[in-house]
Amino acid sequence: MSIVVCDVARDVDPLIKVDGPIPALGTRSRSGPRSTFTLEGAGIPMMRTLGVRSAVGLGIVVTALIVERTAVGAQVVNPADKSRPDPQQQAAEPPPRHTWEMPPITVYGEAPLKEEDRIGDYAQPRWTAHRRFGETRVYVIPKGMVEFEYWLRPRFRKHGEPSTWEHQYEVEFGLPGRFQLDLYAVAHKTGKEGALGIDQQKVEVRWALADWGKIWGNPTLYAEWVTESESPDVAELKLLLGGEITSGWHWGSNLVWEHETGGTRETSNEWTLGVSRTVRDMKVAAGVESQFALVNERGEDGRRTDFEKELLIGPSVQFRPLPQMHIDIAPLFGVTAAAPRAKIYIVMGWEF
Repeated sequence: MSIVVCDVARDVDPLIKVDGPIPALGTRSRSGPRSTFTLEGAGIPMMRTLGVRSAVGLGIVVTALIVERTAVGAQVVNPADKSRPDPQQQAAEPPPRHTWEMPPITVYGEAPLKEEDRIGDYAQPRWTAHRRFGETRVYVIPKGMVEFEYWLRPRFRKHGEPSTWEHQYEVEFGLPGRFQLDLYAVAHKTGKEGALGIDQQKVEVRWALADWGKIWGNPTLYAEWVTESESPDVAELKLLLGGEITSGWHWGSNLVWEHETGGTRETSNEWTLGVSRTVRDMKVAAGVESQFALVNERGEDGRRTDFEKELLIGPSVQFRPLPQMHIDIAPLFGVTAAAPRAKIYIVMGWEF
């Protein structure tokens, strides 16, 4: 590369001619009408006395070369960048206009209430992990969950008949595949003088047909076998339904068929319903429950008797003093003549 610097004021021969690497501009000193510049290039010092106008011309040329070389260096492109789309080109492309052309999106967020957050393998609301109602059951507990429950169920009869007290101890296991296994030990006491002892064992299995929200009502099949010490065994089948009406409002409903395998072969066809409202998230809920049953048995002549109609209704309250603990209280009161005077459910549960 060759650089020629001329005295602009006088059209004469070049004052400086540099071949090779571009020299770097060094120091300058003024002495009289001319300026002294020191140039160094390729390690060879050079000194020349120039006029002021010549120095200005030299500065312009050197500045132009620096700008040119800087621009050339800025044009170096990484080959990998060629495969990246041009952001300006992307912005120029119009978005899809039709719904079937629009790309899918993933929505992340939290439910209005913590107890309505989806949890576990079945994406079920948190409130379904614990019993919400006294008589009505909803869905299955999450896989891997283990809970112990103690039940106290006094039953007060009419017409001077003695009351019965039932103490029930239950362990629940959340199994894979939307299964649940419950094991019970039950003790009964009749009247004030009766003895209290464990005289009944139960085995219960539930299976939810699908993950939560896939089918309306989240249907769950329920089967239970009851073995009693002094009475015939009892088979019980249920269809469990439940869901959310809106945020904070929850419901459950069961269709029940219960049948004694011996003796009078009493059969009970039941429909239970519960509605609950969250009062304080993860702490307090209140609602109402009802139980309607058509009960008959085999008479002495071998024929089935007419159905007796039992209807009970009452309030339902749940307390959660600790995250792993729940207390449910549901006093149901008889409405029809065949129904007992009252049936009270008190349930205390602890999750391990």
